[in-house]
Amino acid sequence: MPPPATPNNRPLKFQFSWRSGNRFELLIDGPRFFPRMLEAIGAAQRSVLLEMYLIESGAVATRFIEALANAARRGVGVKLLLDDYGARGLAQNDRQRLHDAGVELAFYNPISGTKLLGNIFRDHRKLLLVDDRVAFVGGAGIADEFDSPTHPAATWRETMLEIRGPVLADWQALFLEAWNRHARVPATLPALVPAVAGGGRGRVTSTRGLLTQEIKRSLLARLRGARERVWLATAYFFPPWRVRRLLRRAARRGVDVRLLLPGPVTDHPAARHAGRYLYRRLLESGVRIFEYQPRFLHQKAVLCDNWVSIGSTNLDRWNLRWNLEANQEAADAGLARATQEMFERDFRDAIEYHLDEWQRRPWYARMLEYAWSMVAMWAERLGRRKDVY
Repeated sequence: MPPPATPNNRPLKFQFSWRSGNRFELLIDGPRFFPRMLEAIGAAQRSVLLEMYLIESGAVATRFIEALANAARRGVGVKLLLDDYGARGLAQNDRQRLHDAGVELAFYNPISGTKLLGNIFRDHRKLLLVDDRVAFVGGAGIADEFDSPTHPAATWRETMLEIRGPVLADWQALFLEAWNRHARVPATLPALVPAVAGGGRGRVTSTRGLLTQEIKRSLLARLRGARERVWLATAYFFPPWRVRRLLRRAARRGVDVRLLLPGPVTDHPAARHAGRYLYRRLLESGVRIFEYQPRFLHQKAVLCDNWVSIGSTNLDRWNLRWNLEANQEAADAGLARATQEMFERDFRDAIEYHLDEWQRRPWYARMLEYAWSMVAMWAERLGRRKDVY
């Protein structure tokens, strides 16, 4: 797959190149992907690297803590890079269990009263890399919301991608780059040279606040060149105006543009209201908008023709401006088919809005959407001149 080009036909530059010979498998919802992740940790022989935004003490965290501690006790090098804010729900006794077992812990951007706006920068990535065999990338946190032991029907709708092949070397490089900036003891690991597994092409893309905007630049290029479809799922929808403009343009030229967004079940109602303020102009241009109904839709996925991007990145300005994010891009026919089937199932569990009915919604709903959209834009401007990594 040729690299995306800018409007003046100059190829975009990325940290990592496309690599051939990878295998990708979609894992849908916690009861499916958590056992696979734990199985991989249980079979680790040399290293386990975990970079995670959300980790909270509970049934799911206990399973991971036991697996990670067991791996460390049998001599595997286990490194956990956790976001300091996202890990605030990890109890002290669970942290001590990890430490006592020999697990190395590092925390991204510790919360401090002296940092003020510097506290808004977070590591939102979700990565598990085991030896040179397998990686898991997506939007899940290590928390009971993703596999509820008491209310399984309320488990958040999430997707992880299991990856094998040469791109694992790039995931390791990305992890070490962040680890060595924030750990007390920098790490060096042998360069990974995973065996070619046979399969599709893939590329790792990342966002590091305003320093690196690979994920957004790649998406913009794909939207410009889309011919048949742009199907996009995100937990929080308040994208930059350029993304919205290209979605509208694609729909107007006949591309099947669909947005799969959270319905009334959400962990941030304000974010949903802000995003709904943008629906009207999108609907006027022919963009189809679906709101998922059964559970909270937390997944982040894009299917643009046969190009797939899955990872930690929500399509909102907060993620794209201030967070560390990482996605796996793929040009793989099998993954494209599986992603299409996943979207089609989710569309069936969603309500589609049409322009005429959208325009008839109550006045108080319009006011709420407008108010929260103003808050969202103000929050974006708040940290515009700051950046950390």
